[in-house]
Amino acid sequence: MTALRQAFILVFASALAALAVHQWHPRAPALYLVQEPLRDDEVSMAVIRERFQNDVLWIDARPQEQFDAEHVPGALLLNEQKFEEQLVQHLDTLQANQKPVVIYCSGQKCEASRKVMEKLKEMGFVREAFVLKGGWNAWKAAGT
Repeated sequence: MTALRQAFILVFASALAALAVHQWHPRAPALYLVQEPLRDDEVSMAVIRERFQNDVLWIDARPQEQFDAEHVPGALLLNEQKFEEQLVQHLDTLQANQKPVVIYCSGQKCEASRKVMEKLKEMGFVREAFVLKGGWNAWKAAGT
């Protein structure tokens, strides 16, 4: 009975340590999420690093306040709320751009980036554009 009790204590202590590490580890994987495959118009941070060597034009589709607080270095602010006004500010950059465009917004289910991408494509300003899967949170988690 003592050996069984010791084994139980060891298993319990190991499980407790594993849960603690998972809770406080900065890059702990989600235990309950299943990674959905990328849609045709999406890219992940891994794809951006591997396929584009991080050489993309970033567009931030979040509100001005969030952009001002923090954003991808060099990103252009272009959101739904002030699209026309911001578009005029970035016309030269967009017209001269030869890089793939990656648009991000607040999070996983945010559709603002997709709407901005559709507008830019309709107007002919981008050839190759993608939505960053996971949005701003994915960029932050990648530690880039």
